Amino acid sequence: MTYEEIAKELFPDKYNQKIKNWLNRRYGEAEGNRIFEKTKDNYLSYYKDLPDYGGKNNGHAEAIYGGLLVFALYEALEDKPPMEELQELTKDVFMEPFRKLGKIFDLNRRSNMWLIDKVFNRVGKRDREDLKKYPEGFDNTNLPYDSKNQISRYVFNRCPNAEFAKKHNLLHVLPLCCNCDFYGIEQIHGTLIREGTCGNSDHCDYCVVGNNNPLAKQYEIVKDENGFLVSRYKEI
Repeated sequence: MTYEEIAKELFPDKYNQKIKNWLNRRYGEAEGNRIFEKTKDNYLSYYKDLPDYGGKNNGHAEAIYGGLLVFALYEALEDKPPMEELQELTKDVFMEPFRKLGKIFDLNRRSNMWLIDKVFNRVGKRDREDLKKYPEGFDNTNLPYDSKNQISRYVFNRCPNAEFAKKHNLLHVLPLCCNCDFYGIEQIHGTLIREGTCGNSDHCDYCVVGNNNPLAKQYEIVKDENGFLVSRYKEI
C-alpha cells in the first residue's frame, strides 16, 4: 500500500492538509513539500513495523495511526522546532472535534457528565473486544462512575503509541500526543486529573470531572521532566 492508500483508509485527509499548510507557512512551499514527502516515507516505514491493530476496524484507529503521523513528521523535521510549537500544531490537527463539542457540551452539567461516562464505558467495552482480536492494542479498564461526586474514571494499562515510542526512541515526542488529552477535556469544560501515562508510568489514568468540580481545584497541572503534563495534588 502507498501512503495515500493507507491515509485514505485510516484517517481524514484534513490531517494531511493541515500539516502541509503548516509546513508551507513555516518553510516555504518547496521545502514544505519536501518535508511532507519525507514524512510520508517515514510513515510507510513505521506502518510496516506495526503489530496488527486491525486498521480502520480498530475503534481507536485515529489515535493509533494519527500518533504514527506525529512521529513520522517529527523525524522529518531536521531543524527540530520547539516542542511548544509542535504541540500547537498537534492540537490544531487533532482537537477540532472537541472544540466543536464544547459549544454545546459542558461537563459541569450532571447530565453531560453522566453521558460522557456512558461514552467512556462504551469505548472501554469496544477496546476490550478489539483486544481479543488485536492483542497488542489498547488495554482499557473502566472504573465505576461516582454519580454523587460526578467523577468518571478509566485506565489504559497499555497504549500502542507509548509502545511504539519506546521501541523507536521517541519517548520525548510522545507528550505531543498525550498532552492533547488535557486540552481536549478543557474544551468540553472539564478537567483531566492524570498523574501519569504509559510513557512516564506503568499506566495512563483518566479521572474526568467538570472544571467547577471541587476535586478539580485540588490539583494543578504541571509539566514533568520528560515533557508530559501531569496532575499534582496541591499541598495545603
